[in-house]
Amino acid sequence: MSLADYLAKNYLTADTKPEKKSKKRKRKDGAQSGLIIADDDASGWGTRAADGDDDDGPLHVGFTSTEFRKTKKNKWQTIGAPAPSSADQAAADAIIASAAAESSARNAADKDDTPVVDDTARTMESGAHAGLQSADQVTAQLKRKQAEERKNFLAQGAESSGKGKDTIYRDASGRIINVAMKRAEARKKVEEEAAALAAQQEGQKGDVQRAERERRKAELKEAKFITVARYADDVDMNDELKEKERWNDPAAQFLTKKKGGKSVSGKPLYGGNFMPNRYGIRPGHRWDGVDRGIGFEKKWFGVRNKQRDLKQLQHDWQMDE
Repeated sequence: MSLADYLAKNYLTADTKPEKKSKKRKRKDGAQSGLIIADDDASGWGTRAADGDDDDGPLHVGFTSTEFRKTKKNKWQTIGAPAPSSADQAAADAIIASAAAESSARNAADKDDTPVVDDTARTMESGAHAGLQSADQVTAQLKRKQAEERKNFLAQGAESSGKGKDTIYRDASGRIINVAMKRAEARKKVEEEAAALAAQQEGQKGDVQRAERERRKAELKEAKFITVARYADDVDMNDELKEKERWNDPAAQFLTKKKGGKSVSGKPLYGGNFMPNRYGIRPGHRWDGVDRGIGFEKKWFGVRNKQRDLKQLQHDWQMDE
């Protein structure tokens, strides 16, 4: 080995050919190439680290838009079975129609075939038989029980059902309450209360009021036979006016016929002098002549006489002027 070869092998390094710079920007080795679809509302200021379990990250398509435009092969894929032809469609419709017809015929046959009820089996209170059986058999047994109960109910009539009968009422102890008797007792009680109230109101009236009421009834009965007009020469009217006693009658002392000393009720009256009262009631025959009142009647007559005198004086003064 020559000296030049030795130096070249151990101490000299061959220059590498410089790479030609590309005008286009080269992608980094770790970056993914292709179309990136990212959400507009992605949060965060920077790009998050790639995570295989992160479903919210951007979706990377394995080819770029340039490659998608340059490709000549159709990338669309058909999903599902191809569209059937008219013959296949007609055959499928015929199969569906035949299946529907068979199903309807089967349902009609099931309705016509009533399940057989075994009368020898043990029957429960609901009408169904004990033991293992199908739902149709149980339904048929229940319907049969209901039909028998309704038939027996209609056969019994309205008497056993209680239709049209009166309601029976009972008290707290269970005894039957006679509604008609209770109503009669309530009606009788109301009548008794009304009669008691009328008797109380009647008891509050005096003998004079009762006699006056009877006199008014008699006058109404006699009014059917008297004339409508009554003149000054009417005998009944004049007798009625003469029988009235007035305490201030100046001609009372000239009357020869004195009224009997009995009241309207038939009790004797006091025959002496007495203080007049506003009702015109005379004292009884047992009065001893002593006025035990508070003097109200005297004041009442004095005030009325004073008012009448003042009224007469005013009239006289006006006439003098």
